[in-house]
Amino acid sequence: RIMKKVLLTGASGRIGSRLGEQLLNDGFHVVGLDLAPARTRHPNYAHVQSQIRRKDELVKSFEGADFVLHLGSMMSWNPKDNAAMFEANVNATQLILEAASAVGVKRFVFASSGEVYPEVKAKTLPVTEDHSLNPTSFYGLTKKIGEELVQFYQTQGLETVILRFPHTQAASEILDPESFFSGPRFFLDSKIRQMEQFGNTQVAEYLKSLRGDGSPKMILQCGEDQKPYMMHIADIRDILSGVALAMQHPNAANEIFNLEPDDVVRFEEALPKMAEIAGLPLVKAYMPGPAVHYRTSNAKIKSALGYQPSHTFSAMIEENRKNSEQTAL
Repeated sequence: RIMKKVLLTGASGRIGSRLGEQLLNDGFHVVGLDLAPARTRHPNYAHVQSQIRRKDELVKSFEGADFVLHLGSMMSWNPKDNAAMFEANVNATQLILEAASAVGVKRFVFASSGEVYPEVKAKTLPVTEDHSLNPTSFYGLTKKIGEELVQFYQTQGLETVILRFPHTQAASEILDPESFFSGPRFFLDSKIRQMEQFGNTQVAEYLKSLRGDGSPKMILQCGEDQKPYMMHIADIRDILSGVALAMQHPNAANEIFNLEPDDVVRFEEALPKMAEIAGLPLVKAYMPGPAVHYRTSNAKIKSALGYQPSHTFSAMIEENRKNSEQTAL
C-alpha cells in the first residue's frame, strides 16, 4: 500500500504536534511546516522550519501531498500584534493555498475559529454554521478573511473543508495556572496578568481586590449581569478525531463545520469541582459587560460525517482528580 502524504502546518503547536503524532500512528507520511523546530521524531516525519514567505519555496515541500491540514496561525488580542497576525493568518494562508493548488492536493482542510461569528456576541443560539459572520476581534477578522480565501480557491478547483474550532484544551491544561487559555479563564492571578497585558488597569485593580490574603485563588467569572459564564471547551483528543474525519470523509468536501463538543461548560457547576481538586479557594469575579454565555451546534458535522465527541469537560475534570489522587499516594 502506498503511504499517503499529509502536509501539516502548525506542526509544532499544541494541537498540531499531537495531530502529527496521531497521523503517523495511523500510517501517514507527514511533512510538518512551522516557524518553530520539530517536536516530532519519526521515520515517516519530515520537518520544514519556514517563515512562509514565497510560494516557490513551499511548492517543493507540498509535492506529492494528498492532503493539506492548515492549522498554523497566530492568536493575539493585543493590537500591537495585528500586523504580524495579518501576515500569519492571511498572507501565509494565501501562499499555502496557492502551493496546494499548484501541486493538486486532494483536499485542503482549514482550521478556522468560532471567533468569526463571534460566539460571544451571537444573535441566535445555538450558533449554527449559517450564522452571520461579524467578528469583533482582529484575530476573528483574519480567520474570516482566511475562510474567504479558502472559498475562493475552492472556486478554482481546490477541494476544501473549513472547520470552526471551539476553545480547545488538553485535560492536563485545565488546572494549570500557566496555561495560555485555562490560566486566565480559571485562576485569579493569571487573569490579573492578562488584564494588565491588555491595558485594562481598572479591571486588573478590581481583580486584585479579590486577592484577600494574597494566596492563590480560582475565579468563577460572571458578567456584570451576575450571570455565570457558559461556553464550550473541547478536549484536544476530540478535535484531532474531527480533523482526521474531515480530511478523508467524502461528505466533508467543500463544506463548513463547527467542530464542537456535545456538552457545554457551566462555570458555576465546573469551578467548585476544579477548585476542590486544586485545593484552592474560589472567588466570584464580576467582569465588565454581559456574561460569556453561548451554545454552539455540532449537529451538521454529526449528521454529515458521523462525528462523535467522546470526552466531556466533566470527564476532563475527573481525569485531573484521578491524577491528583495517584500523585498523593
